Amino acid sequence: MRIIFAGFALALLAAPGLAAAADTYKIDSSHTYPNFTVSHLGFSTMHGRFNETTGTIVMDREGGDSAVDITIQTASIDTGHDKRDEHLRSADFFNVSEYPTITYKSENVYFQGEDSATVTGNLTMLGTTKRVTLHVNSINCGEHPMSGDQVCGFNAITTVKRSDFGMTKFVPAISDEIDIRIEAEAVRQ
Repeated sequence: MRIIFAGFALALLAAPGLAAAADTYKIDSSHTYPNFTVSHLGFSTMHGRFNETTGTIVMDREGGDSAVDITIQTASIDTGHDKRDEHLRSADFFNVSEYPTITYKSENVYFQGEDSATVTGNLTMLGTTKRVTLHVNSINCGEHPMSGDQVCGFNAITTVKRSDFGMTKFVPAISDEIDIRIEAEAVRQ
């Protein structure tokens, strides 16, 4: 699964002049949607997203104290098809009654230039925690033209195997590998 959590790490990579010391950013839930793609029976690619994401990003390019802490509400899954979404919420897949959240907590952030980074951390889903690397390929920070707030936008990608987290229903007919993208915005606090 290209993990929804990668995007959040991107905000850690604000422009150098914007974050001389550690700055804390809050995920803007109205402009952040972790999304994924998965091969469906080899016929098509199914798209989905999660509509409720919260979290905090600490950016510290100078001191190395950058951190990402993200929480996704699993019941907010949205593939554009109500019946499929209900099945994805069941014990066959996300089991939202027992595991209402997916979390990502970073361990290390490595900046590569002005607008990219690699974030390693722990993804917890269905009660299982695995190390996941997010590849941040775009970081844009500056003053929001309407609110005047300092905002960072970012894009991140990763791929995970859902079976690594115990989600094995219909593998391999429905692909084990899930590509995840995160396009997100976060506001400096």
